[in-house]
Amino acid sequence: MPLLFLLLFIAMPIVEIAVFIQAGDLIGLWPTLGVVIVTGVAGTILLRTQGYGVVGRIRARMEEGQPPLFEMFEGLCIFAAGLLLLTPGFVTDSIGFLLFLPPLRRLIAVSIASRVKVHVRSSAGPGQNPHSGPRRGPDGGGPVIDGEYETVDPDREKLR
Repeated sequence: MPLLFLLLFIAMPIVEIAVFIQAGDLIGLWPTLGVVIVTGVAGTILLRTQGYGVVGRIRARMEEGQPPLFEMFEGLCIFAAGLLLLTPGFVTDSIGFLLFLPPLRRLIAVSIASRVKVHVRSSAGPGQNPHSGPRRGPDGGGPVIDGEYETVDPDREKLR
């Protein structure tokens, strides 16, 4: 895995430089620089609008009492897309714009989810439904809090 990252950090700039040279030959220096600046600005705008949307969906899921797993993954993808679009280069910009597409994010999430096993561990006691919320005390009062305690006698502590 470290070798993969090393190759990525070496190969990516070389590929970007080659694409810059080809784009410069095709459309010229100033239009090439203009495209890089426009993609950076567009990436910032997309990051802001889609980022706010994801934050709203995360809040909505949490208010429903559901874990916002997919929404958090979407936020991660949007953050990565923003970083890629702010990095000068046509290849990174292309990958960044692709990550802004919700269907592609959903496809990536489904692909990752199919390879990952999730184990949920509950703190509910035997015979209790782990999704029923916090346990209540015998009088129906506040939640039961498990813990350990030790009785300390102040007079005995003075003798030590």
